[in-house]
This record gives sequence, structure tokens and C-alpha cells, in this order.
Amino acid sequence: MSAVEKAQSFVADWRSFPFTVALSGASVAADHVSVAWADGRVSPCHFFWLRDSCPCTECVHAGTREQIFEVQDAPADLHATWVEVDADGQLQVQWSDGHASAYGPGWLRAHVYDDASRLERQAAQRTVRPWLQDLQIASFEYDAVMKDDSVLLAWLHAARDQGLTRIVGMPDDEDVVSTVARRISFLRETNFGVLWEVRTKVEEVNSNAYTALELPHHTDLPTREQQPGLQFLHCLINDATGGDSTFVDGFSIARALREEAPEAFALLSQYAVEFRNKASTSDYRALAPIIGLDARGEVSEVRVANWLRAPFDLPAAQMPAYYAAYRQFSVLTRDPRFIVRRRLEAGQMWCFDNRRTLHARQAFDPASGLRFLRGCYLDRDELLSRIRVLERTVCASPVARFA
Repeated sequence: MSAVEKAQSFVADWRSFPFTVALSGASVAADHVSVAWADGRVSPCHFFWLRDSCPCTECVHAGTREQIFEVQDAPADLHATWVEVDADGQLQVQWSDGHASAYGPGWLRAHVYDDASRLERQAAQRTVRPWLQDLQIASFEYDAVMKDDSVLLAWLHAARDQGLTRIVGMPDDEDVVSTVARRISFLRETNFGVLWEVRTKVEEVNSNAYTALELPHHTDLPTREQQPGLQFLHCLINDATGGDSTFVDGFSIARALREEAPEAFALLSQYAVEFRNKASTSDYRALAPIIGLDARGEVSEVRVANWLRAPFDLPAAQMPAYYAAYRQFSVLTRDPRFIVRRRLEAGQMWCFDNRRTLHARQAFDPASGLRFLRGCYLDRDELLSRIRVLERTVCASPVARFA
């Protein structure tokens, strides 16, 4: 061992990384440290990647846990001079510039980038559960969500993975929808306000939602650079005839299109469409594909609101094929195999992923009774952040009931 004392590992993350597989050995190669695991896997850790990830207090601020070290401050010919798996199972590394690093096996296994580890990690990150018309909607009690973090986490997991949930037993309070949403994080304000209501208006309206008309399946505010992530819709009064809610999973529709008509899927994910929301005091516009893909090519969002769509602007040669693809997608949103229909009663609240779950409302008779709902939005980032923080300390339990 070198004269430099062993580096002591420091948790440079607020998370903990479970010990799942032990390190069985390590050796220095030409441009990387080769790490061997007890299950037979071998992971190359290139010098700059390993040095850039050093968790010691010289490289990471102990209070903020944000990185201080910058790779350009290391010599260009940086290399490991000595490595060892110590008695505590940590990887110890001595660097040519005199620095020493230690890496816990839990952290290392969660971050190494050999093919098998990357595939394993990507599979674990795929939490989305597509659904069809037979969906059992995860339903949670208001009091439990507000008082028990394990119930809260179970609800948030369902909102993330299923994209459609219901809260029951909501108090008869116009502002309680924001109380529940703030149990997650702060709200997103739009031109409709922080809180907004859905009821028929006789004065000037700036959305079809304020009429008694049937609303086709859509996502809210596709006119924004980033659509709101979660939508909350609390029913205070629903005495009118009609007005049932219907939902379809945009991810399931995109998957069906990808499998059944790959050329149509490619067109809808390649070409951007402009969405516009015009009113006397505002004018919002966004340009994005109807099917949005993430960096891995997986569907991450859909944008659908036919009444907010501008005329398509595509190369002339692509226009006929694009219209055919758009019609195929639109037909699927009306296909009974995808549609979940429920009536939202007073004291209940929908919470769904607005960038995934298309929602609609059947027409209702405003003369038959009152209909009053209150809603708000919250960005998907806030949902995911709250889940990660809760997962540090809470073990979710199966508290959902289904309907």
C-alpha cells in the first residue's frame, strides 16, 4: 500500500445505496480500473470517470453534497497507480497526482456502465405501466394521504407509474385541491391562475371547458413549452345529467401505433406541430411533436388538443402521409379498448399525468343540475422529486384499493 492513508468514503448523495453484490477484486489496466464482482460481472471504470466521481470531502462539499472537483484540474495523463478492495468491501484507489479515493460497492454497482449494468439500470427505471379499458384505477383516502407518508408515497408511485389515480373522501372545501397538491410540492401557475374552476359560464369564455359541450380526449396546455405534469380535478358538486369523465393512456396508444403502423408513429414523433391558445389578453404557442420521445427513444409525452392545433406545416411531400398518421392516432383515442369511463362524484378528485393521460368529458345538461369542479397543476419534476425524497425513509405499502 502507498504512503498515503486509505481514503475514507463519504456519502456524496442524500440517497443510500444498498449492498447487493460484493466486490471480489480490482486491477489497473491501460486506461481504466477493472472491477470484478462476486456474481462474475466485470466493470471497466475509466480513470477520468472514476476520478470525476470521487466522493471525498475534498471533491464534494460536505454540506451541499455538490461537486467541487472539476476534471480539467486533474493532469491530462491522470492514472491509477494502485487499487485494492479493502476489508470493508470498498474500492480504494491511489491516483498519480497523489489523490486517494474510496468507493462503496453499493454506489459503484448503481453507477458502473458496462453493458449488463446499464441494461439492468434502465430496466429498473422503467416504471410506466400501460393500461387499457379494463384498468383498475388506484384509489386512496384523503385522510390517509394527508396523514401517512407511506400512503402518500403509494399514491405518488401510482400517479407516476399508472398515470391516473383517484382520491376519495375529500372535504367540501373549495381550496382543498391545492392542500392535497401541496402535500407533494408547490403548484404551477398558468394564465388560468394557480387554482381554476370548471363550471358553465355565460360570460366570455377562453376555453371549451367552460361550456356544456362534449370535450374530446386531450392534454391540457399543449400550447406551453412544457405541458403541466400532474393535473388535479376536485369535484364539489355534480348534480347535472351527463358529464362523465373518460380517459385513455396516450402511452398505450403510442405503443399500439408503433407496433401496428410504425411509419405513422415515426411521422408523429418526427414532425413538430404548433399548438395555439389565443385570448383577448394572452397568446400562447408551442411547437412540438404529437408523440414526444426521450433521449432513449421511448415515449415521454403526448400532445393532443385538436381545437388548439394550428394548420400543419410540413414538407408538401409528407402532408398526405402525415394526415393519415394523425387520423390513425385520433381514431385510436376513440377505440373502446383504450377508454376508461367513470363519473366523478362530489368529494372525489382525479389526479393524472397530463403529459400522458388524455382526458375527456361527455356533454352534460346544465339545466339538470349544478356542476362545479376546482383544479390545479403541478410539474412532473415535483412529483419525481417528492418520490425520491420519500423513498429515502419510507417503505411503501399496498394501501390502494381499486375501482
